[in-house]
Amino acid sequence: MADRRAQLVTRVRGMLSDALGATRARLAAADAELTAGQQRLTKVRRAAAAVPERVGAERDRRLAQLDTGQQARIADLAERAAEAARREAPGAASADWSGWQPTPSGPAEPPGAVRVGTLRIPGTVPVPALVPLLDAGHVHLSGADLAGDEAVVPALLLRSLGRTDPGAVRLIGYDPEHLGGGLAGFAPLTAAGLLTFVGPGGLGRLLDDLVEQIRRINETVLAGEYGSLRELAAATGRRPEPWRVAVLLGGDELNRHERGQLDRVVRTGTACGVHLVVRGVPLPEHPTVTRIVVGHDGARIGGPPGLAARLDPPPPAPLVTETCRTLAATVNAGPAPAPFAELLPPVEQMWQDDSATGLTAPIGSAATGRQVQLTLGDYPPHALIGGPSGTGKTNLIFAWIGALAARYSPDQLEFYLLDFKEGVSFARFAQGRRDPSWLPHMRLVGINVNTDREFGLALLRFLAEELRRRADAAKKHEVTKLAELRAVDPTGRWPRIVAVVDEFQMLLAGRDVVAREAADLLEDLARRGRSQGIHLVLASQDVRGIEALWGRPALVAQFTLRIALPKALRILAERNDAAQSLPRHHAVVNAESGMAEGNQVARIPSASDWESWSELQHRLWRMRPPDAAPARLFDGDAIPRLAEAPDFRALRADGTDRRAPVALLGEIIDVQARSAVLRLPRAPGRNLAVLGTRVDEACAVLDAAARSLARQHAPGTARFSIACLDPDADPAARALYEELADDAAWYDEETVPELMAETAEGLGRAGTPSVPHYLLLFAVDAAAGQLAGPAGRRSGLEQLRRILHDGPERRTHVLAWWRGVARMRVDLGGPAARTDQIGAWVALDVQGGELSSSLYPGTGGPDWYPRPWRGLFFDRSVHRTGQVVIPYGPAR
Repeated sequence: MADRRAQLVTRVRGMLSDALGATRARLAAADAELTAGQQRLTKVRRAAAAVPERVGAERDRRLAQLDTGQQARIADLAERAAEAARREAPGAASADWSGWQPTPSGPAEPPGAVRVGTLRIPGTVPVPALVPLLDAGHVHLSGADLAGDEAVVPALLLRSLGRTDPGAVRLIGYDPEHLGGGLAGFAPLTAAGLLTFVGPGGLGRLLDDLVEQIRRINETVLAGEYGSLRELAAATGRRPEPWRVAVLLGGDELNRHERGQLDRVVRTGTACGVHLVVRGVPLPEHPTVTRIVVGHDGARIGGPPGLAARLDPPPPAPLVTETCRTLAATVNAGPAPAPFAELLPPVEQMWQDDSATGLTAPIGSAATGRQVQLTLGDYPPHALIGGPSGTGKTNLIFAWIGALAARYSPDQLEFYLLDFKEGVSFARFAQGRRDPSWLPHMRLVGINVNTDREFGLALLRFLAEELRRRADAAKKHEVTKLAELRAVDPTGRWPRIVAVVDEFQMLLAGRDVVAREAADLLEDLARRGRSQGIHLVLASQDVRGIEALWGRPALVAQFTLRIALPKALRILAERNDAAQSLPRHHAVVNAESGMAEGNQVARIPSASDWESWSELQHRLWRMRPPDAAPARLFDGDAIPRLAEAPDFRALRADGTDRRAPVALLGEIIDVQARSAVLRLPRAPGRNLAVLGTRVDEACAVLDAAARSLARQHAPGTARFSIACLDPDADPAARALYEELADDAAWYDEETVPELMAETAEGLGRAGTPSVPHYLLLFAVDAAAGQLAGPAGRRSGLEQLRRILHDGPERRTHVLAWWRGVARMRVDLGGPAARTDQIGAWVALDVQGGELSSSLYPGTGGPDWYPRPWRGLFFDRSVHRTGQVVIPYGPAR
């Protein structure tokens, strides 16, 4: 039992010893682990103590790295933003005021934004602070610093003006507090209509007008085809409307109507080029509104909180004033005209149009770029053109003629042109020394006819005769209109006729017989010409004083096509003042008798300069038909030459013409180049008296008469007796004597009595003289003393009277110059003497009243007012009224 207990104790003791050993080992291990842990803890604590410093350093490094990167990024973005700003607002839109000058961008290029200052971004290049305005939105200014406001408004306006074409921006100023003083620097623009001031209380009318402009542009300009004027300009290259910028600088609180109109402008104005620059008037929230809040330390641009900006200083006052003056002068001078080629069809399409139903051609281009067409036909049949001197009336006529001539061949269209003002610009249509070409359509060109109203009357008579001829043809073929006549008579030549009379009021001036007949013919042509293709185009600088025209409402009513140039008066209807605000090179075209609803504004190309017109005329001249003849050119300042007269060249001395010889006295003022003809048959009274004191003109008449008579007689078959009793006429008479050579005899003061006696004695011989005898007496009234010779004065004058009375039947004719009607009457037997033996006369500087009594039928004499190098020819056997003639110029 004890052993067992001892074994058990020993065993327990062994187990305890093992456990103790193990425990001591574990304790030693735990101590070692504790020591290691403590060591690790110490290390961790030491490491933990070092972490904040290292993390801070890393953080600082990373923050510094990020800051450097962001600064570089910001600098890069700032540079890119500045470059973008320069592209968006180039030139005048952002340039500094030093050296600033306008740099227009053109109508098709968007004007972009304008600069008002620079953004506050430290450490970067300056970035312009831009504000969108034209075609982009509206600007609203607010804040406490009014000086800042005063810098922003003129900068916005001046940069906008400088970035657009002159006249493309129109300002409307409303400044009730300072009565326009806030825009005083822009006042020079008012002279060109580019700035309008609205007085206190006028805000409502201003807003109403802006809303009306927006409505009109949407309905008539954009017309659903384009979404905005900017889109239209980009598509067509033209901007049909200006930008309108209303500057509202304070005022009373808006009423309900004004608030509604302001909201409409904000919402719809940008698309129509209507913009607001507002201070002191609240604007509604809208994407198109840019807000600028001005403070003492700068400004904020855009919605809250906005971009901080440093405002630019205001533009220098002299710069604003000088720029506005230059713009106003440029606008008043008008835009440059468009090229003439815009009116012409392609070369292959020239002369391809048919004028059977009318004539249609462009006269210019509208603001939208579309061509404005002019039509002459059944409606409208005739045209009135009006405009003061220098507004381009002649150029418009050139442009219209050129556009028509390029489209219609000479078989389709003929022109008759008459210019009552002085000048030779229309002479280029006819053949000239400088240019042998002519416009193939032109049949008549009359220039410098301001003193020859008879030529205008002759043109109207010619057109009236042509109208009668066409009416007879239409009646024969049982038709009423030109188109119908051409259809039933295709072989006939029935072109439309366009007669252009410039300064036509000269033709109707006064109350004489010329004005009355001209007005009657005009009214008949205007009323009946439309159906037969005869169209009148009357042009004038001012028609206010034309009683003969405006006293005939039936005549004026026929001119339904009205063309008014800038500042034209009374061409359009009474309340239509559209022409008063036209720029140069523009015209109002109205086919509704001048009523405002028919207005179209056309930009007229430059067609009157030599190079523009010459190229077209030479092209058409080369296309002319083989039988084309040059136009008849009548120049009122030119003196015709006998040798060039068709009637003179037609005279022959071949003996085949059995008619009585004729004396050519001068050129008739007529459409055709005809001579005034005096027939000298064997009949009583076939003598000629030239009356007046003008030596050169009297000698010219007698010279032409003698040379034309000599051309009809072979040498030796006629006798010419030349007596010159005025020393001033001696050179002309001597030249005639030398020209007639062997057929002429010369008499002077001493020998003229012998001529009278010999000739009178020959009349008493039996039989008819074998050759005709022509007595050419220069200043015959000066022979009174010589004719009083041995037989006495009465006997000498009696011989002259006998020659005058009996000579024509014996082939003896007197062609004499008396230096006054009274002197001639004395030589014929006194004031009561009959003048039957003077069958024809040419009056020079003789008043019409002196030609009354037996010289001219009726009472009071003819309506004749003498003028240089003109004469009144009357042949009692042919004429009912006198005929104005131009004496032929000296032969040498």
